[in-house]
Amino acid sequence: MATISFDNVTKRYGAKTAVDRASFEIRDNEFFCFFGPPLSGKSTILKLILGLETPDEGEIRIDGRLINHVSPAERNVAMVFQNLALFPHMTAGENVRFPLVERKVAPEKIAGRVAAVAEKLHITHLLHKLPAHLSGGERQRVAIARALVRDPVAYLMDDPISALDARLREETRVELKRIQQELGHTLVYVTHDQEEAMSVADRMAILENGVIRQIDAPLSIYDKPASSYVAGLLGSPAMNMLEIESANGPAAASGALRLDPARVPNGAVGIGIRPEDLKVGAGESGQVRVFEVEPLGGHTVVTLDSGAVKMRALMRGQPAIRPDSLVSLACDPARMHFFDRAGRALSHSEFR
Repeated sequence: MATISFDNVTKRYGAKTAVDRASFEIRDNEFFCFFGPPLSGKSTILKLILGLETPDEGEIRIDGRLINHVSPAERNVAMVFQNLALFPHMTAGENVRFPLVERKVAPEKIAGRVAAVAEKLHITHLLHKLPAHLSGGERQRVAIARALVRDPVAYLMDDPISALDARLREETRVELKRIQQELGHTLVYVTHDQEEAMSVADRMAILENGVIRQIDAPLSIYDKPASSYVAGLLGSPAMNMLEIESANGPAAASGALRLDPARVPNGAVGIGIRPEDLKVGAGESGQVRVFEVEPLGGHTVVTLDSGAVKMRALMRGQPAIRPDSLVSLACDPARMHFFDRAGRALSHSEFR
């Protein structure tokens, strides 16, 4: 159980700045997620917490204790690496119990802990096998079990379920969330999968090129992104990003939507609309061409071509809309996101 804090931490590799003046605090017993594209600094932050890397600037603390130069063993945090790092000559069960054997835990306690965590992760029947005889998903669950069997101050996980198939990945992330709540430990999780990040995290940090762009609860970030970068990173399909045009008349969003200029914040040059907030209507007033229709069962993704830009709408069920037909578009101004020239979100609380 621990709080983890960074105060203006920077880590460089030669001319490359992997983490740039990062400041945040991960709360005790929090499921905290770092999310961003590859090479955004996520894994480097985990290595700094674990002690595999030392910051060039700034301070790292666990429970208020400065740990910049404390060895990994003394930090007492458990890590699940992306490459798993299982011992190939040991069975799955021996890999899981290894951290406890190293700490000279009593054999009867080791057996109990291994059995409990193996049952939670559905690997009891695999404990007698060597890693070479396990599938990629099974090896990943063994690596997670090896971290969970310990009693550290915090768990660190670097994309731990990426090798699992879609259904098992969904089941495992639910299990990880439940286990974290039961154990009452801080869990720091890195992923490039937005669905994972949003479904498990109490709070999440969005990274871009080593810089933290926003920290908040997942749904708060989704509903109120701090920038066009953050807005475009979350959501599937991605947010529609349009340019605002106005020439001595009503404003328009890339020729697709008519806007009331009085409801466009000063300085706004761009507008973002979530696909689920874009309303598509068929009829004689249609001016936008339907480019593609993707029926996905419970909902349908409709791609629209305004001539200036393509947009995507997420519609319930299977609407009677066909490619090459003309439709009208609308969006509640309260659901629009406005951005200035630098990509910063502009306040539109007056519309909500």
